[in-house]
Amino acid sequence: MGTAQPTYISKVRIVRERGPIRQAYLPAESQPITFGTHGPVREHYGTAPGQYPDHATTLDYVVAAAAG
Repeated sequence: MGTAQPTYISKVRIVRERGPIRQAYLPAESQPITFGTHGPVREHYGTAPGQYPDHATTLDYVVAAAAG
């Protein structure tokens, strides 16, 4: 019996802009998705309010994907 080949390989590129801000280039999206921190997550990582713009975290996207 042979080794199964993957059905799909996701090719994603992440670019760190500054601090917690990252741009994710995802398949089928014409524009990058911005990840960052907000609220309690921002506080956990010790960045000051207003230091960086609030954006959804990667954890927010994982939870949304699992819930969908």
